[in-house]
Amino acid sequence: MAKIKRATFGSKVGVILASAGSAVGLGNIWRFPYETGNNGGAAFILIYLGCVLILGLPIMISEFIVGRRSRANTAGAYSVLAPGTPWKWLGRIGVLTAFLILSYYSVVAGWTLEYIVEATTNSFVGKSSSDFITSFITFSSNPWKPILWLVLFLLGTHFVIVKGVEKGIEKSAKIMMPTLFILLIVLAICSILLPNAGTGIEFLLKPDFSKVTSSVFLSAMAQAFFSLSLGMGCLTTYSSYFGKDTNLTKTAFSVGIIDTIVAILAGLIIFPAAFSVGIQPDAGPSLIFITLPNVFQQAFSGLPALAYICSVLFYVLLAVAALTSTISLHEVVTAYLHEEFKITRGRAATFVTAGCIFLGIFCSLSLGVTKEYTLFGLNTFDLFDYTTAKIMLPLSGLFISLFVGWYLNKKVVKAEITNDGTLKTFLYHIIIFLLRFIAPIAIAFIFINELGLLK
Repeated sequence: MAKIKRATFGSKVGVILASAGSAVGLGNIWRFPYETGNNGGAAFILIYLGCVLILGLPIMISEFIVGRRSRANTAGAYSVLAPGTPWKWLGRIGVLTAFLILSYYSVVAGWTLEYIVEATTNSFVGKSSSDFITSFITFSSNPWKPILWLVLFLLGTHFVIVKGVEKGIEKSAKIMMPTLFILLIVLAICSILLPNAGTGIEFLLKPDFSKVTSSVFLSAMAQAFFSLSLGMGCLTTYSSYFGKDTNLTKTAFSVGIIDTIVAILAGLIIFPAAFSVGIQPDAGPSLIFITLPNVFQQAFSGLPALAYICSVLFYVLLAVAALTSTISLHEVVTAYLHEEFKITRGRAATFVTAGCIFLGIFCSLSLGVTKEYTLFGLNTFDLFDYTTAKIMLPLSGLFISLFVGWYLNKKVVKAEITNDGTLKTFLYHIIIFLLRFIAPIAIAFIFINELGLLK
């Protein structure tokens, strides 16, 4: 494949914020706090950090190496580094995975816009717990309203993508990531100051080693893998825009730290607020679209203005987190179409947006009017989620570790990690060892566990 001149990020800060934005998403806001609280609190966090170090960061660095060395989109990268081999399918699977995830993820992302409107118009006031449940079910099963928000969210993502790498992706990351941190800190402070908030903080941060079992280790590994957006092509695509002076190891550590801080701050928002009003937090959409609106209304019942502000800010926070992820997923497929099929970036982005709207409509309708139509017992939304999260992502991560650990020339790997010898690093041999032996075994266990085969 002929080399083409590629755009690059304009600054080191842009590199880190864009890469972190790819990793940070809705999963950080609800999944990490839930997993932490139900798997030993701080004990789970310690195990999670270990999994990030020995599993997540080596694979992230691997994706960085593949992207920057090839200077190509996710699909083209493996054709450049392993021409004429079946490895090309690894990149193509990454593109397909990103496309499918973007299609159903945008449905949930669109819900955040609906809840911003509801929070802004004070629609949460006076509702009981059952009212919040009824409201969510009525909205999510509506045949047209979620689709409208889905389209608007994808059009917002499309707008950023067509602006390009530096003026679109990097510029938006420099705005949205600081905004996300400010919102997180403000909401965490409000939550921590609530009566009885200490119980929620203890639930999140107090180690409970009695809950630590083999399943906790598997949950921590899975959370590290999915939280860092590994195996879906986002990091490979973004790293193809890295400059030659970008320190790949340092960037990976920075992204891992930012991603973990966001998750912990989300826990400091959710748990103190929930426990202050005696509500046990739950996982999934029920937490962020049913439980939390109720929590904000009860926790700040004596301060309606503060309840209003916190509700609005929280759903703005969710929308920002979702947008940073949809931008990176969109870019994976856009870059592929733009470079492999030699069409303009704008046209490529239009095809991706239109395709995701098409599939997203089916995903949205499967939660309502077409929910009786299933495959393997799963509606369209759940089928996309299961196929990508439990099959495609773990397998991609496994083969990425094998590709860099065993197939790619070690001189190439060392040259990328050390920036052609200009950086001194003692981590090279450690990274290679982890990629060759530890990461494949760990990911295999995650894969088997996610399929429900490991008891």
